[in-house]
Amino acid sequence: MVLQPASSSAYPPSSSSFANAMSVVKATQLPLKPIPTLDLPALQSASRIIQEQLVKDAQAVPELGDMLTIPGVASSASYTVFPDDYRVPFQKRRLIGIPEGLFQYYNTTSVTSHMGLMPEIERVWISIDNNLFLWDYLEGEELSSFTDQPDVITHVALVKPKPGVFIDEITSLLVICTPISVLLLGVSTASVPAPNNKIRKEIKLYATDMSVSSDVEMTSVIGTSDGRIFMCGLQDGNLYELHYQEKEGWFGKRVQLINHSVGGVQSLIPRLTASKAEDRIVSLVSDFARSCFYTLTANNTISVYKTNGDKSVQHVQTLSNLYKAAQDKAPGSPAITPNTFMIVALHVIEPSNSQNGPHLMAITTNGLRLFFSTSGSNFNYSYGFGGGPSTSGTQRPLQLVHVRLPPPNLLHPDEQSSPFPASLPGYGGAHPPPDQPSRAYVVKGLENSCYEAGLAVAAQPGDTDGTDYILCLSPDLSRIGSFGQLNGPQTQQAQAYATAYGANAGSGRPPLTEQAALLAIPGRTWAMAPVPRPSLAAAASTPSDTPTPPVMNELATQFCEPSRQFMILTNVGLTFLAKRRALDYLRDVIEEFQVEGNAQPLIQFRDSFGRDQTCAMLLAIASGNTFLEMGELSNLGTISTVSPDLAAVAKQAFYDFGERPMWAERVTYGTSDTAGTATFSGRREGLALYFARLVRPLWKARLTKPGPLGLQEPNVPDDVLVTIQKNLYALKELLDKNPHLFHSAPSDYTGARSATAAEQEAWKAEQSSVIQLLNLLGRTIEAISFVLLLTDHRLGELITQCDLSVQKTITGLTFEQLVTSQDGIAASRALVNVVINQQIGQQISVDTISEVLQQRCGSFCSTDDVLLYKAKENVRKAVETPNPAERQKWLGESLRLFIKGARILDLEKLREICGDYQHLNYAKGAVELPLYCAQIMDTDGQGQEYWAAGLPENDPRAESWQRRSHCYELVLDSLSVFEERANAAKQPSTPTSDDPETVRSHAYELAFASEDEMLHSTLYDWLIQRGLADELLEMRPPYLEAHLRREPDVQKYQLLWQFYVKDGQPLRAAEVLGALADSTDFDLSLDTRVEYLTLAVGNAKSHPVSAGGRHETAIAFLTDLEEKLEVAQVQLEIYNAVLPHSRDSGEAGAKVQLLSKTLFNITELYQLYAEPFDLPVQKLLIFHVSGHRDENLVRPIWNRIFEEALEDTEPKVGADRLMSKIIPLGQRFYPSESAFPVRHIASLLVRFALANKGVLPHGWAPRILIQCGVPYPEVWDVLHEMYESQIPPFNDQANVQALSSDIAVLLTDWLEEARRPQSPASRGEFPVYRIDQAIDQYLTELEPSRTETKAAYEAVKRQLRRNW
Repeated sequence: MVLQPASSSAYPPSSSSFANAMSVVKATQLPLKPIPTLDLPALQSASRIIQEQLVKDAQAVPELGDMLTIPGVASSASYTVFPDDYRVPFQKRRLIGIPEGLFQYYNTTSVTSHMGLMPEIERVWISIDNNLFLWDYLEGEELSSFTDQPDVITHVALVKPKPGVFIDEITSLLVICTPISVLLLGVSTASVPAPNNKIRKEIKLYATDMSVSSDVEMTSVIGTSDGRIFMCGLQDGNLYELHYQEKEGWFGKRVQLINHSVGGVQSLIPRLTASKAEDRIVSLVSDFARSCFYTLTANNTISVYKTNGDKSVQHVQTLSNLYKAAQDKAPGSPAITPNTFMIVALHVIEPSNSQNGPHLMAITTNGLRLFFSTSGSNFNYSYGFGGGPSTSGTQRPLQLVHVRLPPPNLLHPDEQSSPFPASLPGYGGAHPPPDQPSRAYVVKGLENSCYEAGLAVAAQPGDTDGTDYILCLSPDLSRIGSFGQLNGPQTQQAQAYATAYGANAGSGRPPLTEQAALLAIPGRTWAMAPVPRPSLAAAASTPSDTPTPPVMNELATQFCEPSRQFMILTNVGLTFLAKRRALDYLRDVIEEFQVEGNAQPLIQFRDSFGRDQTCAMLLAIASGNTFLEMGELSNLGTISTVSPDLAAVAKQAFYDFGERPMWAERVTYGTSDTAGTATFSGRREGLALYFARLVRPLWKARLTKPGPLGLQEPNVPDDVLVTIQKNLYALKELLDKNPHLFHSAPSDYTGARSATAAEQEAWKAEQSSVIQLLNLLGRTIEAISFVLLLTDHRLGELITQCDLSVQKTITGLTFEQLVTSQDGIAASRALVNVVINQQIGQQISVDTISEVLQQRCGSFCSTDDVLLYKAKENVRKAVETPNPAERQKWLGESLRLFIKGARILDLEKLREICGDYQHLNYAKGAVELPLYCAQIMDTDGQGQEYWAAGLPENDPRAESWQRRSHCYELVLDSLSVFEERANAAKQPSTPTSDDPETVRSHAYELAFASEDEMLHSTLYDWLIQRGLADELLEMRPPYLEAHLRREPDVQKYQLLWQFYVKDGQPLRAAEVLGALADSTDFDLSLDTRVEYLTLAVGNAKSHPVSAGGRHETAIAFLTDLEEKLEVAQVQLEIYNAVLPHSRDSGEAGAKVQLLSKTLFNITELYQLYAEPFDLPVQKLLIFHVSGHRDENLVRPIWNRIFEEALEDTEPKVGADRLMSKIIPLGQRFYPSESAFPVRHIASLLVRFALANKGVLPHGWAPRILIQCGVPYPEVWDVLHEMYESQIPPFNDQANVQALSSDIAVLLTDWLEEARRPQSPASRGEFPVYRIDQAIDQYLTELEPSRTETKAAYEAVKRQLRRNW
């Protein structure tokens, strides 16, 4: 894909070509519009992409220390020098002339003038004789002056004051040196608005009355972090301290100069000789981060001091013989000669610049740089160290670790601006060496220098008078960084123009390669300093484990901070030099492409920095990143204006360079499954990278930090949030307006009719990832709006009004978690609630705040949220209005809104709302809202299914049911409240809508009117528990029957059969009672079961004959019930019979217990109880009930009954016993032959009577049978059979005669009975003829001696004749 000029049609700007592209790969396209619903997994996935990019940035460029301590590479001279302007590392931005007002003071030729920089207070100090001027260089002409002392001012420095000595307003001190004195001035600063939305510092000077005279002129003044002031004497080169304190003391003056070189230093190194002229200290440098300072002497010796105690210092180390040490590091280098080796400045390297890197850099007049570190050196040079630290616990000694030789190939400033060479190597070639310049320039006389974050700037006089040359050095990221570029880091040895003296084979780490250039500026240099600048990255405190890019990785920070600048003070004015970033190069080559149509520099840029980095920068340019303008010191957060043409080229380049995603398939062996991974295009990678860099300053930062008064306060300042948001919004707007930037084009499938499956997969993966990033982008923009809004409402106070658990969550929350986590959602919702409640509490309408929330941060305040807030406001209005009709109106409206927003109501909120409704006697809301929420909380019906399934254990659906259940509890709670109020209130004469009884009735009506079966079930249980079962049965609500049938217990069964009785369904009532009696699930007593069967039989009998055509079934059912009842009664009798055995140990006792708990069938009763426990009567009863006839079983039972009755007794007593046993059994069992075999019993009775003829009266046996209920005819038949049988004992005439006497008594009784009115033995059925004939036979066979019997027969005959 070769880039073409903007007029070309390669880029799909809008319609037709884009439409064609879409039609070819429609299958791979997904909607690019962010989805409105909150998809946390997608947001978290996008957040992981951001994290990956942050980690890449932290690892892409090596630390300075790593590049300077490569084993075997003790020195280096690898430089890239470009002849063209657009790749020069620094650029002159502007020159501010010295104010005209100062020139009136140069009125004589003999004035003494000095000047210097104080960037901390945005001032240049200029001294003219005894006058000191502070020039506000940002305002141009503004001057402050100090003229209250008479001596010529030679040096001025700004230092930090000691705490507690001066008033709080004084934040800095001016140290003013003259040849004979040193004095202090207090300085206070205040930020005030300046034109063009800028901020400037206003200063005030305070006299301190602190001055001290000196016979040595002081220079090179430095301050320490704890407010101590050190300096060196110009004439004697000694180390001095200006000691000051609040008051005069016994042991010291208020201000004094202490000479530490003469006896004041606790030296760790023995002093062998007195100071020589070459040992004079010429400059001091303070290292705040490491709490030490360094001195440099005239003979290139460096010393390290630590402040120790109030007035003392500790001399820690001396580094001497540095020339020899440097020569050993770079043997044979022409840059190291005795004549040129003169250190002109020391520069502290901040620890943040390189984690384990160098502490100190020294620069010589010819640009040689010496790096000193305490760690990682592979060469233990200790030249002149005078031994290491003598005490344990002090820091490790500094040592020279690397010598950086000056660039040997510098172009003279006059050669710098030659045009871009016309002939370039082919596409994607390496950096070409330009033609060898006619005059390579060698620096020799550097005087002033400055160092910051890997950038070095140094000045020396130029060739022409009134001009200085500035040596500019900066890391060449395209050479040392790993960005996937064509010309990756040089890991073996330095490339073109590099000379590494004494370098052996390198390791895997790239050596330091720098860009070098020489720029000319007007005037002679007095001082130089980095320009302070706002940095988003440093604005918030972030956790220590956050991936942070090395300070030299400018690519990672160029989108969130202005370019670094240096200011150079000359006698002409103040020149600003700005570091040119990759972003600035890219913008220039795009502009060149616009003008000349030459794409080669653009391609070369892509090859130097890699596809992904280039795409990220193109997005920044196309969207107008706020830091696009180089070196501008404007306020944070102004979106840069990019011309439409420039933006169009940037978008075209983004599209073309981005290439397309690839798909790599992985086959899982042994299966048919194939999976794969996408390698994303440069477009997606560029988007992720740019997005990650924009949010880096806040992404891992906590939302809040502890503030004053124990309240939390925002961790990230508002202006930083606004800037980040503007850039994110500009990016979002760019992508929204240009969705085709992420679509595939027909050219992506060269020669193919349609995309292959693999290509489609790659595009799908890419589209999905891009959509996730876009969603995260939108959500992050809203999150920033949300935080800004909370800040406006005093975030610290809002947090205190949340629950403790929420407070804890919020204080631990990072921006990333706010955007992508469930905790973030919960915390944001809690905070919004507090804000809304505040508004409601102050009686402010929530409409305004709701609209603001929805417009700015909709995903943090959904439509549902707004509905809830408005609903709450309506409740408030209802509380306040005295008018009942108005109140009902507001409450009705609130209920409507609550129902609409019910999806996001949690249980606590719902409980609170129901409480409000209860308080306001609003039954409709208190019942209907929780009912609606029950449906909403179980939209998929899982809870209902779980309930219908009978609430099985360990079921995941239980949670849904639980949520529903809580809603029903709120309904019941409302009913309880209304019930209590109604009970407490006295009945008013005229019911009103607010009358407690009316409210209570309405609440019940609403609950019973619901079609939610689960609510009904819960409600019925609740009413039954409260003893209202009878009322419930009277009402017979629709779901009551189903409820009583669900998970039935005894109480429910009892209510159910009563329900059927009241509902006119006796047969169903009988069915329930039968089931209840039969049930083994319930612990019912035998009496109770018999009672239920009795009731069942009664209900079954009252079933109408024609009801539902179930007559036959009903009869069968009734028969079955009656049989069950009979058997149950038998069981009850057996149970009572064996009850004495219930306490027996072993099986017998257990069997008796069991008999009381469940119903047995008749066979079981016989086999398990009647037989084993030997219960003769119960056996007869079983035969009787079952109708089982077996003479072999029944006769022995009767035989035994007779035997037991007659055992060991006189005949008379035995006869009485027999009567008492047999008559009840006969009355009970006759006419059951199974249980009462009449002939056998008659036989036993007659035989007993025959055996005791004299004792028992005639007719004893037949009269017992008659009393048993046996009819006369049957008794006569049985006796007559015996009379005729001739079977023993009736083969004995005496026995036959005795039997005849019994028959005579029987017939006499029978006749008497027949004659009695209403007798069962009616006259019509009396067998007169048979009896008459039989009597004739009996008389014939009667012995004459039996006169009594004969008389009886004859009497009967007479009666027969008389009456029949």
